Amino acid sequence: MALRLHSALSAAASGRLFCHRALSAEATSRPQWGVIAGTRPVKSPALGATFHLAEPPRASRLLVPDHLLGSGPLPGVDRGIMGALFCDVRTVSADGFLLLNFLDVRTTGPVLESQRADPFRDATLSALPEATRFVCNPLSGDLFRLPDIDGTNKTLCDNRLGLLTKALRGHGPPDRYAVAELLQEKEPSRRFSMRRFLSETGEWEKLTGLPSPLPLPLARRMEVDHEAVAFGGRLWWVDVSCGAVSADPFSDRPELRFVELPEGKERVAPDPRTLCRYRRVGVSEGRLRYAVVSQWEPFLLRSFALDGDDDWTLEHEVALSPLWTNGGYPWLPMEETPRIAVIDPMNASIMHLTIGNYVVTVDMDTGKVVASVIVSAEHQLDLIMTDGFFRAFVLSPWLGSNRIPRAGKLGNARNKTLADVLIRSN
Repeated sequence: MALRLHSALSAAASGRLFCHRALSAEATSRPQWGVIAGTRPVKSPALGATFHLAEPPRASRLLVPDHLLGSGPLPGVDRGIMGALFCDVRTVSADGFLLLNFLDVRTTGPVLESQRADPFRDATLSALPEATRFVCNPLSGDLFRLPDIDGTNKTLCDNRLGLLTKALRGHGPPDRYAVAELLQEKEPSRRFSMRRFLSETGEWEKLTGLPSPLPLPLARRMEVDHEAVAFGGRLWWVDVSCGAVSADPFSDRPELRFVELPEGKERVAPDPRTLCRYRRVGVSEGRLRYAVVSQWEPFLLRSFALDGDDDWTLEHEVALSPLWTNGGYPWLPMEETPRIAVIDPMNASIMHLTIGNYVVTVDMDTGKVVASVIVSAEHQLDLIMTDGFFRAFVLSPWLGSNRIPRAGKLGNARNKTLADVLIRSN
């Protein structure tokens, strides 16, 4: 793996200053992309989702009719059985489809008067959580509920599920999609397996015995602690402490490839599970990117781009502490370590960070803060469900007028009118 310093400065200035404006279904212009963390059930007889689009770095919202979830009402704490519905956007496709995840968690335990402010404190799971998953077109509101994995809604996948679309002509609206997870088989086997759902068949299947691409000697098993990334016709499963394994889930015999991250083994966090807060992989300007922010002063932020199969180019490097001190931002919680919220998919010089309850947008070319917003209480809850990360999704030109491909059907049926696109101002 080679590292090369790239000092080119982007001359593009558009898209760096963000302003909020109201949007409507008839709007002729809208943001080219959005950020989202969670989704929410809502009492509604509608058959599709309602999308509240916001200009980045503000977070968009997605509401899903609760009758589509198929779960019963959540019990109250007075019965000794407590329930909670955890909702998040698990991952996104390269063209704007979302993979939604709903977990119905039921617990038991004594609920004392002193515990009512935190009734889940001493509770224990009464059963495994029940999972409901959807593929969603956020602009049209179109939803497709995925069948249960292995015939049960109690199969949990954490961050391992990815969503990849494909068009027969190589461009334009997708004709099919795949939802897949990659699993490393137990030692002494050094092989992987893939569980996948293909839209053509409408069923889950499992591929086993895939040869491992991991280099020897392997000190430990990969821990996928990052959402799957769709790029280059492949899904990428990331362990931020070492590297990423990619595969084409449409292939009858997927070939796995491993790419080591440029700083995979350097300065590991005291708790490896938190390392993904400071190291992220994403797509920007059509290239795979890796961003890392140090956990010590002066909080050095760096971004890399993948060249070829395994070469990373260092494109940007900026110290954040001087930006906070000299830029007139006394309201930022300086004692907190910045986290990478999301990599800007349209501008490789832009990085969005979270600091406390703020999202701060940094232009790494100019070394300036160009935007900052307060994270609302509602979106703070969403960020808890996604470990503090937003998902960036690109709004493809055709997204609002095409449906999600259905089983056995190639090609997309267009919606009757664009008036069905449910967009609200934030």
